[in-house]
Amino acid sequence: MAFKVLVCAKQVPDTNEIKINPETGTLIRDGVPSILNPDDANALEEALKLKDKYEDVTVHVVTMGPPQAETMIFECLAMGADEGIIVSDRAVGGSDTWATSNAISAAIKKFGDYDMIFAGRQAIDGDTAQVGPQIAEKLNLPQVTYVEEFDISEDRKEVTVKRQLEDGYELIKVATPCMLTCIKELNQPRYMNMKGIFNKNKDIKIWNAADIEVDLATVGLKASPTNVYKSFTPKPKGKGMMLAGDTEKELAQDLLIRLKKKHVI
Repeated sequence: MAFKVLVCAKQVPDTNEIKINPETGTLIRDGVPSILNPDDANALEEALKLKDKYEDVTVHVVTMGPPQAETMIFECLAMGADEGIIVSDRAVGGSDTWATSNAISAAIKKFGDYDMIFAGRQAIDGDTAQVGPQIAEKLNLPQVTYVEEFDISEDRKEVTVKRQLEDGYELIKVATPCMLTCIKELNQPRYMNMKGIFNKNKDIKIWNAADIEVDLATVGLKASPTNVYKSFTPKPKGKGMMLAGDTEKELAQDLLIRLKKKHVI
C-alpha cells in the first residue's frame, strides 16, 4: 500500500513586485507574477525527498484558489509530485484563514486516507502562519510547526523533527499521520525537471464546493471572522548620513560635531 503524502500549497503574488494603490489601500495585482509560496516549496521538497527514498511514496498537492492556480500545480508536478488537487469555487472566494482551513480540510477528507501532511509555515501574502495548524485541528492531527530538520523512522510510524524557536530549538517525536509546517532552513527546493515539464499525463483534479461537501456557511468572505481593514506602504525613512574618519576617535568626533549642529547635545 502506498505511503501517501499530502502537501498544502498556495499560489501567491510575488511580493517583490507588489505595489499598493495609495487611494484605495488595496494591492495592485495587475501585471504582478504569481509564484509557488516559498515555504510551501520547502514543504513540497521534503515530501519529494521521501518519494526519492521510498518507492511506494506518492505526493499529492492540495491548493485552494482561482483556475489559474493550475499553473502552480503544473510546477509542482514538474518538480516530481504525482497529483494536484485544486479547490476552486466562487463560494470559497475571499476566505480568511479560518474559512480557508475549513475548505482545505474538507478537500483532504474527500481525498481519503493519507500518511503525512506537509505545509509551509506561512504564505508571504498574509504572514499569519495559521492555516496549517487550523487544518490539523480540524482533522484531529498531531502537529509540529516551524520544522527545520526532519527524520522518519524506517517503519514510517514516527518522525523526529527539530522545531525552531526564537531562542533555541525543540526536538520532538510525533506519530504519523501528522501535520508539519516547514521553514526555509529545512531544505533547498529543487527545480522543475525536463521529464516533468514535458510529461503529458499530469493528474490535476479541480473540485468545487459541492465536490468537497463543505458547509457553505463556513467558507467565503461572509463566513470569515477576520477582514483586512487597511493596507499601506510605510513612509520612506529620511536620508541617512555617513560618518567620515579613519579611526574610531575621528568617527566619534565627526558624530559629536553633527549632533551639536542639530542641537541634539
